[in-house]
Amino acid sequence: MKSSYIVEDMKLDLPSDLDKCQLASFPAYKTWLHALTKTLDAQSSPGHPYHENPYKLRSISIQSVDRFGGARLGFLKFKADVRTDNDETLPASVFMRGGSVAMLLILKPDDAKNDDDDFVILTVQPRVPAGTLSFVEIPAGMLDDSGTFSGAAAKEIKEETGLTIKEEELIDMTRLTLQSEEDFEGQEQVLQSAVYTSPGGSDEFIPLFLARKTMQRSQIEDMQGKLTGLRDQGEKITLKIVKLKDAWKVAGRDAKTLSALCMYDGLKREGRL
Repeated sequence: MKSSYIVEDMKLDLPSDLDKCQLASFPAYKTWLHALTKTLDAQSSPGHPYHENPYKLRSISIQSVDRFGGARLGFLKFKADVRTDNDETLPASVFMRGGSVAMLLILKPDDAKNDDDDFVILTVQPRVPAGTLSFVEIPAGMLDDSGTFSGAAAKEIKEETGLTIKEEELIDMTRLTLQSEEDFEGQEQVLQSAVYTSPGGSDEFIPLFLARKTMQRSQIEDMQGKLTGLRDQGEKITLKIVKLKDAWKVAGRDAKTLSALCMYDGLKREGRL
């Protein structure tokens, strides 16, 4: 059934190198449109704050398209016209890149006396959008449109750190943290069980996973400064091993790292890890 809050004759402006079928099959676009449709439809509830003057999606104008490998859609930049019947509008310029995954990898030396001796694996790599060749963060990567979030996380761990972590060994911290969240009037939340890094301008969402591994101290030390990543795909990653208690300072510029550390600390305090 078509949403009552997407106008029947919604205008869709596309550049010459993108057609409606390609757009409709783009996973990031499908996820975004599904969530927006559900949240707009929620305005039909009398208890919703916008019930008397609901917002509607009236048009979408795709401004630019970036592709991976020359064919697969990668990034979109577009404007959506979301407004009420009396022309109250919402800011709706969107940089669309879809979902990613990130992993908090905690290493415990086999001779450790307590958790104060735990280490975290960080990566140092070029991040041109941030204007640096040495950004410090937890391992992360974009979803490849196949498999599960946890499977994508396990794959990224192998590529970025060289460690093999089984998918079933990963703990989805965001799902644990957000599992009881509800939307207006008790409705199921339409957002992903993930951290949204810049919701004012981007759809990007990141499920945060935890992996804990006990290793010999010498093995942990040998990982310091190791060069990893898919070098033929432009990934030039250097591993940085730091104490868990210091990670918030070392990677303090990275939002997903701070989010992962916050969730880990909160879940531990509640006895859920």
